[in-house]
Amino acid sequence: MEYEIKPKEKLNLGINELWHYRELFYFFTWRDIKVKYKQTFLGFAWAVLQPLFMMVIFSLFFGRALKVPSDDLPYPIFVFSGLILWNIFATGISAAGNSMVTNANIIKKIYFPRLIIPISSVLVSLFDFMMSVLIFIGMLIYYQIPIHILNLLLFPLLGIIVTCISTFGLGTLLAALNIKYRDFRYVIPFMIQALMFITPVIYPVSILTNEYLKYIFALNPMYAAVVLFRSGFINVPLQLNLLLISLISGILFLFVGLFYFRKTEAYFADLA
Repeated sequence: MEYEIKPKEKLNLGINELWHYRELFYFFTWRDIKVKYKQTFLGFAWAVLQPLFMMVIFSLFFGRALKVPSDDLPYPIFVFSGLILWNIFATGISAAGNSMVTNANIIKKIYFPRLIIPISSVLVSLFDFMMSVLIFIGMLIYYQIPIHILNLLLFPLLGIIVTCISTFGLGTLLAALNIKYRDFRYVIPFMIQALMFITPVIYPVSILTNEYLKYIFALNPMYAAVVLFRSGFINVPLQLNLLLISLISGILFLFVGLFYFRKTEAYFADLA
């Protein structure tokens, strides 16, 4: 019997191999969740309190003081809907981008599909989201936002999927870059802060009067995620051209991130 040894395809997720090691998803995800909230007095409540406090601050300063428009939604609903998605992206990017460095000891000792580590980092951020979304549903009921079940199921789900794709794509790219160029540990926090202000989290894109500026903002993959998520409970027509640009951007990050990760993962144990 002959065996052919050849490198993995750069754009191949390796689904069969990931399924074979599926128990590691639970191990890494639950380990990171426990470490994140270990020795905290409020524990998992911080997953809810962080976006809740930010929502209150933004509502006071942007909603009341500066009268920022919110597409006919109560401003707390508008900003909280953006924040809970943004937290998936921000915490997922930060954790995934540093994941290969923080797990260097494991990488050097045993073999397993390296993609499990950044994927697990994104799953941790989804855990926080699931806790926050319960508060969001309560806010929708409190503010008596009319809800159409089909829209509520379809559009927010699409927004979550786009968020995960964007987070995983950029997270894997940063994870591979960070293990070789440690400068990225300083770039990641700055990049997250900068991206938040060009994402329609605290303001709608409709306030921009320059059409070219809207197209620049649409290059951000989180634009489509936030807009799609809000479309489940807001009656504002979608700008399909901007959505398409944002979706293409997210898919491009996914392919580039996956390609570079697969290209460099053979050297992770040596560089970590």
